[in-house]
Amino acid sequence: MRRIPLILAAGTMLLGLSAQAEVSEEEFNELKAQYAELSEKVDGKSDKAEAKSGSSWTDRMKMQGDFRYRYENIDQEGKEDRNRSRIRARMNFIADLPQNVEIGFGLATGGDDPVSTNQTIGGGGSTKDIRLNLAYADWAPVEGLHLVAGKFKNRSLRVAKNGLMWDGDWTPEGLAVTYKKGWFFGNAMGSWLESDSKTSNSDFSWGGQVGVQFQPGGVKLKGGIGYYAFKTKGKSTFFGDPNDRSDYFGNTAVGATCEAADGTCVYAFDYLMTQVFGEAEFGLFGIPTVLFVDFVNNSDPSENDTAWSAGTRIGKTKERGAVQFSYWYADKEADALFGLLTDSDFAGGGTDNKGHFLKLAYGMNKTWTLDVQYFINKIDVSTTEKDYNRLMLNTAWKFK
Repeated sequence: MRRIPLILAAGTMLLGLSAQAEVSEEEFNELKAQYAELSEKVDGKSDKAEAKSGSSWTDRMKMQGDFRYRYENIDQEGKEDRNRSRIRARMNFIADLPQNVEIGFGLATGGDDPVSTNQTIGGGGSTKDIRLNLAYADWAPVEGLHLVAGKFKNRSLRVAKNGLMWDGDWTPEGLAVTYKKGWFFGNAMGSWLESDSKTSNSDFSWGGQVGVQFQPGGVKLKGGIGYYAFKTKGKSTFFGDPNDRSDYFGNTAVGATCEAADGTCVYAFDYLMTQVFGEAEFGLFGIPTVLFVDFVNNSDPSENDTAWSAGTRIGKTKERGAVQFSYWYADKEADALFGLLTDSDFAGGGTDNKGHFLKLAYGMNKTWTLDVQYFINKIDVSTTEKDYNRLMLNTAWKFK
């Protein structure tokens, strides 16, 4: 089809010449040469356009992921020591589409635990599960604004990546909005804990944060407030056995027969959580350093309603030979937080616990790190307080 305009043009030129006089052989050969040159240029441009069009989908696609191998020891008072090896692998495929739309699809190891993609090694080398971890659309209609729908990475700010409120593996399911411009940032989230209205447990939880960030004198400061509403009172747990008190992850469960082995339990409270947080990042003798604090209060219960965490991170493992040290302390009263979604490693997950966390990491290169983590925790603080110590040795690789 692309040669038709050239043929028509050449034909028009010939007709014009023939109408005026007979075309000489020299003129005709010159015209042929001009036509051949023009045709070659058009073919070259067309081939380049076709090649670009044929490969453009690869330019719009990117992959990112990570792999981690972990050994851990759990020393819980009243139980035998537990040793196990675990793996975690995640792969995300992201497509950039017209009109500033991003589509993401991710797979991860593990079972259906909402706050863990770890897979324990065993079973004689049996095959392991791969699950849907991400499936979302992210539209940026204007600069700084993102509208997200599906199953996505948590858009709520985790102060210094601390897991007081949210485990880092939790991927909310629902809707999210984020906005960032200059010194201001904000985000909002609506998450279905259970979307099927056929169940008695259907729940749409919502909340968000607003904050400011600025950099006086080379110190990066960030702070803000948040509010989240999880209307759980009178409902059974959203993951695990609804009749097993331990599957309320530290939150108070009640019921006429809740204490019985086959009893019926429900949440005693809603989780109407107000959050205040702050973070400072600066150079300490040339070493990147972060200090943070995070405080949460649940307005529904009259006791066991407060959680807080504070700590530091010194160094970054972005280069070969780099070292990073982290320390924080957390205190999570039983009904201060929605226990299902808190850090699943600290004190074994959930609430009604407190204690210390230490981490030392070493950078093998830009993509490979080694680290040791140690938890010195107390569990069941409101009832029969017990020791819970946990050691984790990790080697991990990231790519994107």
